[in-house]
This record gives sequence, C-alpha cells and structure tokens, in this order.
Amino acid sequence: MTADVCFDGLPGPTHGYAGMSRGNLASTRHAGAVSNPREAALQGLAKMRTLAARGVPQAVLPPHERPHLPTLRSLGFAGDDAAVLARAAKDAPGLLAASSSASAMWTANAATVSPSADTADGRVHLTPANLVSLFHRSIEAPITTALLRAIFADPRRFVVHDPLPAATQLGDEGAANHTRFASGDGPGVEFFVHGRSACDAGAPAPGRYPARQTREASAAIARRHGLDPARTVHAQQHPDAIDAGVFHNDVIAVGQRATLLVHEHAYVDTGSAVAELSRRVGPAFRADIVGDAELGVAEAVATYLFNSQLVERPDGSLLLVAPAEVREHARASAVLDRWLAPGGPVAEALVLDLRQSMRNGGGPACLRLRVPLTVAERGALSGRVFVDAALADELEGWIRRHYRDRLVPSDLADPALLDESRRSLDELTRLLRLPPVYSFQRQRGDSMIR
Repeated sequence: MTADVCFDGLPGPTHGYAGMSRGNLASTRHAGAVSNPREAALQGLAKMRTLAARGVPQAVLPPHERPHLPTLRSLGFAGDDAAVLARAAKDAPGLLAASSSASAMWTANAATVSPSADTADGRVHLTPANLVSLFHRSIEAPITTALLRAIFADPRRFVVHDPLPAATQLGDEGAANHTRFASGDGPGVEFFVHGRSACDAGAPAPGRYPARQTREASAAIARRHGLDPARTVHAQQHPDAIDAGVFHNDVIAVGQRATLLVHEHAYVDTGSAVAELSRRVGPAFRADIVGDAELGVAEAVATYLFNSQLVERPDGSLLLVAPAEVREHARASAVLDRWLAPGGPVAEALVLDLRQSMRNGGGPACLRLRVPLTVAERGALSGRVFVDAALADELEGWIRRHYRDRLVPSDLADPALLDESRRSLDELTRLLRLPPVYSFQRQRGDSMIR
C-alpha cells in the first residue's frame, strides 16, 4: 500500500524577513521586520508533531547551511569567515541576506516527486528544483540534492536526479506546481502547472510579476521520470492570478488523492483543466471550484486558504491543515465551513499558528514535500527522519538550545551567528543519523556518520 509521507522543512537559525521574493506579497510586506527563528522552528515542529500523532506519516528535512560562505566567496568576498561576513555586510548587504536566507524551509519547492507506481522503471523519482528565478533560492539546489541523496540512498528503489539546467527557459519550482491524483494504489495522474512557455511568445503572460515555472521544465521532468503521457496533464496559471500574488500553483489550488480544491481563476482555462483531470483520473475524481464571488483571488492570497495542507487520514477521509489567518477572515472561513459541511470534501480541519512562516509568504502546504511511498520504500530510507514523539522531543530540545528568539538584518554579519548555525547543524546531522552533507563539514574532513 502506498501512503504519502510529508517531508517538512525545519526553519533554520537565520530565519528572517529580507523581502527578496518578488511576487510573494507577504514576503515583500514584511521586509526588514524582526523575526523569531526559535518560534518559527517550534511552530513548524508543532505541525509535524500534530500530524504524526494523528497517524499521518511525517518526516523532517534539515535546514541548509546559512550564512552560506561558499556563495559569498564565489562572489569575490575573501579572507577568513569574519572578514567575508564584514565585507559583504558593508559592500553588498543584499548578497549577505541572500546567502543567509532560510527559505529552504519551504520544501514544497525542494523537488518534484513521482512514485514508483507511475514511473517506467518502477522506482521513486525525485528531481530537485533549480529555482533559477530568484538568486537566494537558486543556491539551495546543490544541498537539497545532497540531502535527498543521503536519505533516498538506495538505488534499487530511488532515483534522485540532478536539477534541470540552471536556465530561465527551464525554470523549475518543484512540487509547489505539481499534484498527483490517484483513486487507488495503481498508477496515478500527475498534474503539472506552469506560468509560461519559453517557446511560445504568443501565450498569455503576467505583466507585473514573473511567471516562475516553465512548461518546458515540467515536460522535461515528466520525461526523465518516465511518466505515461496518457496519465500526465499540463495547465497554465492564469496571468492575472500571478499578478495578484499567486507565485506558485499551491497558493490557489490544493489536491490530494482524487480531490481538488481550486479557485475558478487558477488557470487560463480552469474548466478545461478540471474536465481533463476528471477524464483521466476517473469517476472518483472530485473538484470543488471556488468562485470569485465567494472568495476573490486577492483574499485567497491574503489568507492562504488554498495553501492549506490536504492530507489523507488513516480512514481515507481528508484532513485540511489551515493557517490561523483563514479563521480571521470571514469569507475564507465561510469557504472552509462549506468544505467541512456534511457531504463536503473535507472531514476535519486543523487550524495552526504558523505566523513566522506566513509573514514570509509560506503556509502549511509550502512547508512540506509530499512523497508517496510503499511500506518497503519507507523501510529503505536512510537516516532517522521519521517524526515520532521521541524524535519530536529531541528536536524541540535542539531548537531551544541553538536558536535565537530575535533576529534583525544586521545580525547576519555576526560571526557568532555563523558559529551557532554550524554547531546546530553538526548536532542535527548526528541526531538524524545523516552523513556530513554541509560544506563546512566536508571541508573539515568529517567521516561518514554513525
């Protein structure tokens, strides 16, 4: 039996608000604000703990090394670590902020995943996202690849590809623009959403904000994963939605198993996309289309209603994990209540406080990478990454020991913060029984762990 494992990213010790994500309105609005890395990590861990306790398979992905000194050195900042930080803070504070971003916490952008039931060779395929549309995110691809290869290490069961070439024509933002639908344990239907086609100059395009995912990238991933074209659907985001702040599909739609919750303005032709999914998934498919009169696109973006996390409970019914902001907005709350009504698509809702992430533009769905795995595939994973009560307790203690409760942009130049971050990641790799994946560990010549 295949079950979705939610791999959540932990916010890192440099979690802050630099406002570097153009088109992400919450990120821009909170630029320069004081952040609380400890609270961010504890809020994310609380979500993992809650879902694991309800029987939802839950795993954790560690933060990335930040500030990332190799990036700064590649940009010409020289000297010892303290000198590199000081020079970057003086001459290019934006580059220091980019090399310090904790945005890898949003693991929906980590990779696109196709389960073994869908692929030609019967293995789970993962393609790490290149994230070329934004510099601070593009530097995530190498370490994301290393982390995934450390965990999905068995070549008999898993293939972790290289990211697609780092070119704007192949811009890939990962699972935030990908949903798999299935009505059983057999092959599913994989739904790829793009914002633009690099080869079609006449296609509709947003005018205000960039369209990050290309159709060419989605098509390349489908080919390399060995997917059946008859069970693959592509749709284009509506340009007006992108200009309203829908930078990824998971801001305007959420799907699970054979259910899709979607806004009517999500795609260039939402009706046709839903009809095609219904035809290919089969009679079990169900779509709830929220009209603009019920909830506007701007309201959906402000509340992140569709960035809720839709998961399957052990009894097969659906649970929606929504951010607290949904219940603070009357019209978004009314949509949620309609979904929860008898006969509605959702059996239960959990409303969680994820404000540290939300202020930077990432809700519950952003924080997880969904990986469908069989029981045998779960058993083949490396490391101690599945969250249970014991690991959650240890992670909470780790967070409280290593994370600051206040961070301002000027703190990024503090060598002590770099030392704190490295010590925390050293301890975390031991705790999760992972090999030395970080550059500072490899430079030190750490042996394989444990």
